[in-house]
Amino acid sequence: MNFILRQQNYDDPNSMASRFRRARGRRIVGLIEAAFAERGACRIVDLGGRPEYWRIVDRDLLERCKVHITVVNRERQAPIDDPLFDQTPGDACAMDVEDGAFDIAHSNSVIEHVGDWERMEAFASETRRLARRYYVQTPYFWFPVEPHFSAPFFHWAPEPVRAKRLMKRAHGFATRMDDLGQAMRAVQHARLLYKAMMRHLFPDAVHVDERFAGLTKSLMAIRG
Repeated sequence: MNFILRQQNYDDPNSMASRFRRARGRRIVGLIEAAFAERGACRIVDLGGRPEYWRIVDRDLLERCKVHITVVNRERQAPIDDPLFDQTPGDACAMDVEDGAFDIAHSNSVIEHVGDWERMEAFASETRRLARRYYVQTPYFWFPVEPHFSAPFFHWAPEPVRAKRLMKRAHGFATRMDDLGQAMRAVQHARLLYKAMMRHLFPDAVHVDERFAGLTKSLMAIRG
């Protein structure tokens, strides 16, 4: 495993990815506590997430604040025996629930995977509609290391060049691909955003830069 991949290992509590997640968790705790103070409970919708992600927040706090988390994914997930969670199949760009159905809408590294700009706009609109408070995080386009392919400068190359590179060798979490169609789908599955895009999508948020070595690594949009 190369150095970049090791730093993306969430099973290692000392990896850079784990440290950043813990820092993000502190921001999420603030939203949870505010919601609990208002209504004595906290309903969270996690758009495109996974139950195991929520280990970033202390379980005692989640139980004390009477948190319930609805995890929404387009693909049906393996069942989980935990009363803290519901897992619901659904499209986060077109949710069939009423406005303000939750106290917090949350997504971590999801909006870059939903599709083209029109789909991103729909995802942002749903996030803002579903809850008074929201937290959205996404990798930053102008950070030199692409997190999905674990390669410096990879995402700055044109799509055909990236697809050719994937057909030559594995990059990060993506194995080497024999088929051009498969390679193009992999390339287009992650479309990183820059700051103006996030501000346009989430105009009512506080925008926070997550920094590493003086460079913006990820973008966060938070409405409290």
